[in-house]
Amino acid sequence: MVAQFREYERSYRCLWRHTIQRHHPADGERRRRPANGRYGPVKALVIEEFGGPEVIHLAEMADLEPGPGEVRVRVSTVVVGRTKDIATRAGRPPFAGQVPGFPHVLGSEHAGVVDAVGPGADPALIGRRVAVSAVLSCGNCRACQGHREEACSSFGLIGVHRQGSYAHLCVAPQSNVSLLPDDVPFAQAAALAGNGPVARAQLDAGHVGPGSNVLVIGAAGSLGATAASLAGFRGAHVIGVDRLAVKPGCMDGLPLRAVLDGDAEDLAGAIREMTGDWGVDCVIDNLGIPAVWHKYRETLADMGRIIVSGAISHEPLPMSLLPFYLHSQSLIGIRTGNRTEITALWRDVADGFRIPEAFVDPRPWETVGDAHRAVEEGVSRGQAVLEVGD
Repeated sequence: MVAQFREYERSYRCLWRHTIQRHHPADGERRRRPANGRYGPVKALVIEEFGGPEVIHLAEMADLEPGPGEVRVRVSTVVVGRTKDIATRAGRPPFAGQVPGFPHVLGSEHAGVVDAVGPGADPALIGRRVAVSAVLSCGNCRACQGHREEACSSFGLIGVHRQGSYAHLCVAPQSNVSLLPDDVPFAQAAALAGNGPVARAQLDAGHVGPGSNVLVIGAAGSLGATAASLAGFRGAHVIGVDRLAVKPGCMDGLPLRAVLDGDAEDLAGAIREMTGDWGVDCVIDNLGIPAVWHKYRETLADMGRIIVSGAISHEPLPMSLLPFYLHSQSLIGIRTGNRTEITALWRDVADGFRIPEAFVDPRPWETVGDAHRAVEEGVSRGQAVLEVGD
């Protein structure tokens, strides 16, 4: 898989040269063109160095053609991710050091219409509305063989390890696309693709079902809002926590049993009022803020589980292991969703699950800098989504 990513790097760098060597199909191999039959320069938002939002600019890139087993998507919407996009653009961990080179196109999960397929891919996909997962996996390592692609030893991401979807066109493995129901708008589809599989993996790891007491830290954020909504869809009793003094009303519209202020001194007492003597069955914590951890930690029920998929502060978190074994509690890290979770998510969508519209924030891609700033400063609500323009 490392060799494969190096090949991606070489091939995608060549796309930025003035003169490129286009792929010529071998004898008997047929390249399937998009409906309009045109290939040519397309627009993309690129970075040529790490830095603030101002380093993102519009540029023309050369034609992208899908390789074996790949599809090309004419992008309609793409999520703005705190870790995959913003931290990478800024040159911060965990992914900036893994960018193959510049110029680079950010953009991970996205939605659009398949307009071309490579050799071995299904031509019936051309013209179909799809959502695209960003996870790249080798399919051969121990994790992949166990259907745990998120733990692949050669884990990669569209928009980090290869060119991304802040562009008119993006190429992805066919296995990364999911067909969309006709009634799911592209902005909703991108937000679901970006957060739904992770949220589902979190809730599965937390054994969340009907009647579970679930505490979601940062519930107004993109992943937090999705996890809270999906927990409610499962029939759980969901308590949302966010910074109400800074963002009043930020959780309005979520299926919450209670709305609590994470800055409140007696957060633990407020949680106990809602959960009684039993406590919280599952905590979804995507922030990892020590001050908040210490407030909610004591409210975890026997057999309770804390699920972590982020640590935006990067501060060390001192903890005692004693309560974990005395109360049969667990601390579980979830990197992202795997293909099993992706498939299950779209079944949930077919059954009616949606992220509340107030937590899907579509913005013109010309305002990408403002979108990055809003997410980085923590003032956005739900998932920021870029609508790719002309």
